[in-house]
Amino acid sequence: MRDIDHFIVGGPGGSAGRFGDVFDPNSGQVQARVALGDQAVLDRAVAAAQAAQPGWAATNPQRRARVMFRFKELVEARMDELAHILSSEHGKVIADAKGDIQRGLEVIEFACGIPHALKGEYTQGAGPGIDVYSMRQPLGIGAGITPFNFPAMIPMWMFGVAVACGNAFILKPSERDPTVPVRLAELFREAGGPEGILQVVH
Repeated sequence: MRDIDHFIVGGPGGSAGRFGDVFDPNSGQVQARVALGDQAVLDRAVAAAQAAQPGWAATNPQRRARVMFRFKELVEARMDELAHILSSEHGKVIADAKGDIQRGLEVIEFACGIPHALKGEYTQGAGPGIDVYSMRQPLGIGAGITPFNFPAMIPMWMFGVAVACGNAFILKPSERDPTVPVRLAELFREAGGPEGILQVVH
C-alpha cells in the first residue's frame, strides 16, 4: 500500500502515528494511506517558509515568472499521469480530471505574467501638492485549505499567484485525494521553485 507524506522541508514530516485512508472510488478499496500532521509538522513547515520567503521575495519578478513558465510546462507534460492519479482518488472520469487540471493551469498562465501585474501606479497632482503612488509587494506566508472536489484546480488557484508574487505558501489539501497536490508541489520544486516556498501539510 502507498504511503502519502507531507511535502515539507527536511523530508517526511511524520504523522504522530495518525493516518487517513485514501480510497479508490472505482472499487471502494483502500489504495493508500496519508500521514496526518500535528502541530510539530505545521511548525516545521512554517519555520521553513519563514526562512525561504525573504530570498524568494528578493528574486526579481522576471525570474519568478520563469519558474512559473517551467512549472506550467511540467504540469502539461505530466497531464495524463496527474489525471489518472486524480481519477483514482476522486472518481472523476479522465476527461473531467484533465479539465480540473487545465482550469488550474489557466491561473498559472496568468501568474506567468506577474511582472506586469506587479507594476505599481503613480498619479501626479491627485490633489493640491499631492502625488499618489502604489507599490505591490509580497506579504509573507499564505496558507490555503482546499476541498476534495477539485484537487488540482483550487490549489493552483490559491498558490499560483501567491508564489509568483514572492510569497511562500502552505497548502492543506483534502485527505481524501491528497496525491495530486503533493505532485504539484514536487513539480514546482522541479521547476526551480526554492525549497520551502510551496509546502503541503496533511
